[in-house]
Amino acid sequence: MGESKGRDQHKSADSRLVITAHVRFLVVVRRFVQEAAQGLGAAQRVIDDLIQAVDELSANIILHGYGGGPGEIEIVVRPEEAGLAVVLRDKAPTFDPTTAGEPNLDAPLEERQVGGLGIYLSRKLTDELRHRALPEGGNELTLVKRNPSGGAA
Repeated sequence: MGESKGRDQHKSADSRLVITAHVRFLVVVRRFVQEAAQGLGAAQRVIDDLIQAVDELSANIILHGYGGGPGEIEIVVRPEEAGLAVVLRDKAPTFDPTTAGEPNLDAPLEERQVGGLGIYLSRKLTDELRHRALPEGGNELTLVKRNPSGGAA
């Protein structure tokens, strides 16, 4: 199912989890992000935003990237520039969500395009969303949530 390192971590430790890409493991991802971010001293409001964003993007990787087929997702939680970063790595076909346009939220429901709300929500919940195509194939998404007070707390 997954591997987790750094349960008894200190403020500079990265935590890592690898899961099978299936929606039933999203609960494991949420719990992992919660525990790892708490271990780094993040405020609960920061953790809540990251959990929601990671949940949305992980679901996209599972359902759209892998199309429900076999695959894995690696999740890393680490301190970064006065805040916290969560990195998602997969071996799905390359897709850069940072290039996706914003949905038209003012359009009537019947005229709206299906999809795109998870990426939109993830952008709104985080301070930074970066994509990198991995040289060996796949994607690396980095979500950064900063704290106004500085540090991971």
